Amino acid sequence: MIISIAFTLLSGLLYCSCGPSDKIFNDLLDQQNPSSGKAPKTDHGGQPPFKYPFSFAHTGAFTGGWTRQVTVRDLPIAKAMAGVQMKLIKGGVRELHWHACAEWAYMIQGTCRITAIDEHARAFVEDVTEGDVWLFPGGIPHSIQGVGDDGCFFLLVFDDGNFNEFETFLLTDWFQHIPLDILAKNFGVPQSTFANITHEEMYIFASQMPRGLQEEKTAAAQGTAYVPNPFSFFASKMTPNVTKTGGLVKVIDKRNFPVTTMAAAIVTLKAGALRELHWHPNGPEWNYFLKGKARMGVFAAGGKHRTMNFEEGDVGYIEQSSPHYIENIGTDDVVFIEVFPTDTFHDISLGEWLAHTPSRLVDEHLFTGEKFIDGIPKTKQVIRP
Repeated sequence: MIISIAFTLLSGLLYCSCGPSDKIFNDLLDQQNPSSGKAPKTDHGGQPPFKYPFSFAHTGAFTGGWTRQVTVRDLPIAKAMAGVQMKLIKGGVRELHWHACAEWAYMIQGTCRITAIDEHARAFVEDVTEGDVWLFPGGIPHSIQGVGDDGCFFLLVFDDGNFNEFETFLLTDWFQHIPLDILAKNFGVPQSTFANITHEEMYIFASQMPRGLQEEKTAAAQGTAYVPNPFSFFASKMTPNVTKTGGLVKVIDKRNFPVTTMAAAIVTLKAGALRELHWHPNGPEWNYFLKGKARMGVFAAGGKHRTMNFEEGDVGYIEQSSPHYIENIGTDDVVFIEVFPTDTFHDISLGEWLAHTPSRLVDEHLFTGEKFIDGIPKTKQVIRP
């Protein structure tokens, strides 16, 4: 009898309709993710999460700033791309380094100076500010330094989901492991020249401010030249490709940024606006939300559809050709970035597809009547309204 009563009580606890007031849930996470706690009736199937907040990521702090990353190890669906947030203090340096994969960057706050050389030793030195972009192809050595009054804060995206920000090719790390006689022979100087080489990697360190921009550009280009195609793109100054009542879109790819191997779109949605139903045929999409509150619905075929909520600092990932939408569900603008591991931006609009398919054939699928189909705009809307 006692066992039966205990089992009944336990069953009630396990299967009761308990609300947040019962204090057995994480209320804050539930409030931030209403589409998970109370999913739309149209959601179905076992689709894995396609969201990961940077706030969950481990932060590494250094004398010149801090950094944290979201990779496939954190977000298993994100096999093709990884992302990094980095803050540099005024004068703070992300040391001279390189990596096998390409690096696409967006300046969120402040100003930084970036340097690089290409495979012909042609120099590149530039200052980029909020809203600007850069791209360093894989294997190109470069550096980043905070030069704004409050340094700089930026996003990095890499075309390899398994990228590790803490395992790149660092100048100071390499020098520690080269015999002094080899260094002396390589540069044609005495071994004593390298007596003060650090025995610890610098990575992100505090430093003095750089010299004037033009002075450093001129000095770096001596003996070779300046790169013919700059590694930076002043997206903050570009005219949007799409301007609608509901928002705007800036597309950055090889057509306006020749050096890039990664395409991107910077999207602003006004309150209630929708990034229309669409998909990308040539690659997966890595999202970063800069501002506002949104929900994203992704269809994965086989009856699987899932809706998740996003806000500032969240990362999203959509597999290649998976159709989706993004809706502003707040009162402020939503601003987010779409990044792709391909050099050209392509998308296919559901509306455009239906509008350019024989209306009788579409109606035989959807049973909406041909009047609805004939009324669909013949051009891509991108943002609705």
